[in-house]
Amino acid sequence: MAEQLSSSTSTSPIEANNDNISDNNNNHKDNKNKENKENVIDPELFSCMLQPATADSDPDYIGVRRLLLFRKAESGVRRRLDWRCNGKGYVAYRNYIRRPRNWESQTPSYQSTPGNSGRWLPSSSPLSLLYEVDSWSSSRDLRSGNLASSHRTSFSSTASDSDQPRRQGPEPAYSFVGMHCIFDQCKAAVTILKFGHMSSDLLAYGASDGTLTVCTVSDPPKVIKLLNGHSKDVTDFDFSSNNQYIASSSMDKTVRVWELTKGDCIRVIYGVSSQLCIRFHPVNNNFLSVGNANKEITVFNFSTGRIIKKLVVDSEVTSMDHDHTGQLLFCGDAQGCIYSISMESHSGALSRSHRHRTTGKRKCPVTTVQYRSFSLLAGGPVLLTCTQDGNLSFFSVALEIQGYLTFRCSLKLAPRVHSIRASFCPLLSLEKGEYIVAGSEDSNVYFYDLAKPKHSCVNKLQGHRFPVVAVAWNHGENLLASSDLYGIVIVWKRAKTS
Repeated sequence: MAEQLSSSTSTSPIEANNDNISDNNNNHKDNKNKENKENVIDPELFSCMLQPATADSDPDYIGVRRLLLFRKAESGVRRRLDWRCNGKGYVAYRNYIRRPRNWESQTPSYQSTPGNSGRWLPSSSPLSLLYEVDSWSSSRDLRSGNLASSHRTSFSSTASDSDQPRRQGPEPAYSFVGMHCIFDQCKAAVTILKFGHMSSDLLAYGASDGTLTVCTVSDPPKVIKLLNGHSKDVTDFDFSSNNQYIASSSMDKTVRVWELTKGDCIRVIYGVSSQLCIRFHPVNNNFLSVGNANKEITVFNFSTGRIIKKLVVDSEVTSMDHDHTGQLLFCGDAQGCIYSISMESHSGALSRSHRHRTTGKRKCPVTTVQYRSFSLLAGGPVLLTCTQDGNLSFFSVALEIQGYLTFRCSLKLAPRVHSIRASFCPLLSLEKGEYIVAGSEDSNVYFYDLAKPKHSCVNKLQGHRFPVVAVAWNHGENLLASSDLYGIVIVWKRAKTS
């Protein structure tokens, strides 16, 4: 019986040999896969290994440090991929908490629906002041103690969205007859827009998907160039003095120079950190000033792309603007500081002259720095700044003291989640106040008069469905462009004033 069992359980030599061959093949395949995986070098690890080491450093310490830094960066990405909340991932939850306030209750206006991109919109009817543009009077009905209640975010005691003044007709200074045209072909948030230098119809805007769109608002409004090249958000751009070129900065660490006639990228300047703001020199257009996240202000040669000069400040350079002479460069950083920097127009040399620090405890990035050569309130050149926490500040500029800033007044608005920009309004006459226009997260465009600190809000425009983050005037000062996080660009037409 035992012999029968042993004979039944034994295998033939041929079968055993086949099993050994298959096992060897499997082992060979596994070893080959392991070798292939080992041969594939991760680009992030490779870049960490290429970091230079000093001559007196310990090789073992440098190697361990590089490996730990690589694993630290890799672990954060993996934690985000594995993170879940109610079955949703990290990106979905981030987008949810950043959604516009009251987005479910906001109703779209017929002008901003797809299909009206770059078309004329009828606004000649007097009723357009009521239906297309909600225009406020600058005066208030002080006799009524009940203010219109609103669930939107309110401003501080000096300005509030819910403080609706008594209607006495539109503000003569900045009343609008309606929407001039709309561009809605962009599929991402439009975070920056500008009109061309000395131009009333050339408009360009950059989006968070890395695209730059150039269009004309004259008859007929249309998109003339679509500039693709950046892989991440377009943070800023600027026209050359003759509007033949556009220089753009991006979160992808590059600066690109575009030729508008052909729509081609003629130069790419690579950096080591995100490029956050950019300006052409107003006198010498061969100089290109760029602020980045590495706390640097860099002057590039526009023709060659080489670095001419570099200046280091205390924090990330988030916004900048030149004065009209080109001898001063004003910059704002991520801590709310404003720098006055002297710049040599011939050599591009930079030297820090003055710094203005914020007095508040909370340090917020400066989203807007805009220079104006004359102001009624200051009687000379002025500077407008806006921070992400909603603080509009107004400074007088002493050109003879290398751009020394004297604080004049401020306007406290509601804190913002997004980086919302502001702008000076056209100077109408010597009898008017100092007007500022800014976007808002309640999807409106607001006008403020800094000469009336108690009742500063004088007008507002309604038409967007999502937070308005950028505004810009054309050279003729009869058109105002605004953009929102949904990718809609609306061009508003200002009423003619006698």
